Amino acid sequence: MSILWSLQLRRDAASVPFARRLLLGAMETAGVDPDVCYDLSVALSEACANAVEHGGAGGGPAAAYQVTAYLDGERCRIEVSDSGPGFAVDALCRCAAEPGSDAENGRGLMLIRKLADHVRVDNLPGAGGAVVSFDKLLKWRENAPLTAAV
Repeated sequence: MSILWSLQLRRDAASVPFARRLLLGAMETAGVDPDVCYDLSVALSEACANAVEHGGAGGGPAAAYQVTAYLDGERCRIEVSDSGPGFAVDALCRCAAEPGSDAENGRGLMLIRKLADHVRVDNLPGAGGAVVSFDKLLKWRENAPLTAAV
């Protein structure tokens, strides 16, 4: 068994805890180790907060962002995308390095890199937007419902 869900959320601060609770509920119900649940929920919160803050201006489609999560027997993969201006080229290069102590931005991406196994930050082709995707190997509680069917 695997779990896949996708949401389109308004770029509003209230959407961040909603996405986090949905992910936590799915992982806890499936039997994912609590430490892994916590790490991924914090990483998702950071990615969603970035989309809310930087993901576009005005109303219409630019007022939304998307979250997709996929859990299978070994891994959880999460993707957060928006329709904003995307990352500046120099910002994409800086995403690989830790921000300096006086940096005003970049700590959320640094935290995601610390909590997840693989992180990718990129701009979407065409109309624009940014995507932050990350995954993490899963650990399971004993007798976890999801792994019993894998």
